[in-house]
Amino acid sequence: MILARLFRPRAAQEAGRALYAGAVAEARRPRLYADLGVPDTPEGRFELYTLHVLLLIERLRGQGPAAAEASQVLFDTYISALDHGLRELGVGDTSVGKKMRRLGEAFYGRGKSYDAAIAALPDQGPLTAFLQRTAFAGAASPQPQALADELLAKRAALAALPLERLLAGEAGWERRP
Repeated sequence: MILARLFRPRAAQEAGRALYAGAVAEARRPRLYADLGVPDTPEGRFELYTLHVLLLIERLRGQGPAAAEASQVLFDTYISALDHGLRELGVGDTSVGKKMRRLGEAFYGRGKSYDAAIAALPDQGPLTAFLQRTAFAGAASPQPQALADELLAKRAALAALPLERLLAGEAGWERRP
């Protein structure tokens, strides 16, 4: 009993992992691929996972130590899942490090581009251009404006969500149809 309490993960750690699981589930919604035209490829899925993780990190930014810890666990879980995914795809151990470095650089680059696009609001031009370059690279029938609208709606919903819910691991996406 005492050992279980000592080794139980901190609430922020549980929240970060739960938020990552929710971001993955949200990024896997068939509608994003079938209706909005994001390519259902490893690259397209990476872009949507990344966008959803960025939305959560943005919401948690500057919200105190518990939010910072949850955000860090969310990011660490995201990176760990990318590593695991590469290994499942058969990438050899000697190549995983190089590929993870490129994915990490891609994440930070997308984070900077996302922040710049958000800073330009209400002008959605930079956001749709960002989505066209990333989520829709190689897409047959891209709909960057529709995805931009979707992301901005999710961003607004996260902004309205009480921080306590996020720190409980809930982003509110699980209630969407």
